Amino acid sequence: MKKIIKKIYALEDIEHYSRKHLPRPIFGYVSGGSETNSSLRENRRIFEDYKFTPRILKNVSNRTTETKLFGQSWSAPFGISPMGVSALAAYRGDLVLAEAAKKSSVPMIMSGSSLIPMEDVISLAPETWFQAYLPGESDRIEKLIERVERAGFKTLILTVDVAVMAGRENNLRSGFSTPLRPSLRLAYDGITHPKWTLNTFLRTILLHGMPHFENFFATRGEPIFSSSVNRDFGQRANLNWKHLEQIRKQWKGNLIVKGILDKDDAIIAKEIGAEGIIISNHGGRQLDSAISSLEALENIVPHLKDVSIMVDSGFRRGNDILKALVIGADFVFIGRPFLYAASIAGLEGVEHAINLLKDEIDRNMALLGINSLEELNSSFLRRKKDI
Repeated sequence: MKKIIKKIYALEDIEHYSRKHLPRPIFGYVSGGSETNSSLRENRRIFEDYKFTPRILKNVSNRTTETKLFGQSWSAPFGISPMGVSALAAYRGDLVLAEAAKKSSVPMIMSGSSLIPMEDVISLAPETWFQAYLPGESDRIEKLIERVERAGFKTLILTVDVAVMAGRENNLRSGFSTPLRPSLRLAYDGITHPKWTLNTFLRTILLHGMPHFENFFATRGEPIFSSSVNRDFGQRANLNWKHLEQIRKQWKGNLIVKGILDKDDAIIAKEIGAEGIIISNHGGRQLDSAISSLEALENIVPHLKDVSIMVDSGFRRGNDILKALVIGADFVFIGRPFLYAASIAGLEGVEHAINLLKDEIDRNMALLGINSLEELNSSFLRRKKDI
């Protein structure tokens, strides 16, 4: 076991070590939210509003954290969220996350803003899901979905909360952009973080060449480093429900809509034919002051039946996951902590982070008085204002 892993007892610990390891622009990109970071903060604070009411003197010796989603059994009720440019924070980041998920029997969602070809990831971990940032351009949509299907993915996630890029002031302050612009400041950040520079950046360049945005469209995109190239995001502002109908007709696998916070949007997504939704405020990275995903979950659950309800944004503890399940989520996704773990300790780090969460869920199931997640119901949770 890597020495640093012995110092990590919870997901919050991982961020501390990753902050030291990563250059300021890279860490700032991963950790930051938009504008004032209001939604980013609220995503964590909201969990304090919900408190457990456990049951006692129950035989809890037969506990299992296993759950089912889309007819498949998983070892725990959580998976790894899509995260862009993961291979910039961790060496071969998408492959590391996918392999850890495969070995741990949890789902991993590959980001459309990734730097490793989707074909390489699905070859390593055939149960990986793919998340797309699609423009409102029918021909580009059709070609990308053809590629995703040809690669062998069975589950497609359409992220819908990025009509335009948010005000990422944190990125500007830390010196991050896509592509990254060579500068003295960037060079200084690399020199002062030699482990990242040698083990992630230079190792990638020497063994695999300059990273590119490999999966944003059907063909290879821009390089991650360039002094002159501007990134092509397509006509995202044109994307609308008609495009989702087009996607539903073309895509034969599971279709999930990610970025929903309103019950009416959730209902429309279901009516068009989505098998699932991911309630999400993009980890506080898009519309600042958007409501937390946990609040949105509570608002949406009573109005949505016969569709898988997933949620992300702000989850860090097993208790957070259990609270979401009580409220009505079928599954939870978590992002940043797993990428932090990959950055400081590779595959072993991600597996350790997954096991920490599994252990927290298992332990707190016992303290709640249950053996299976199916036993959870509204009697186990109170909102502070109602106590």
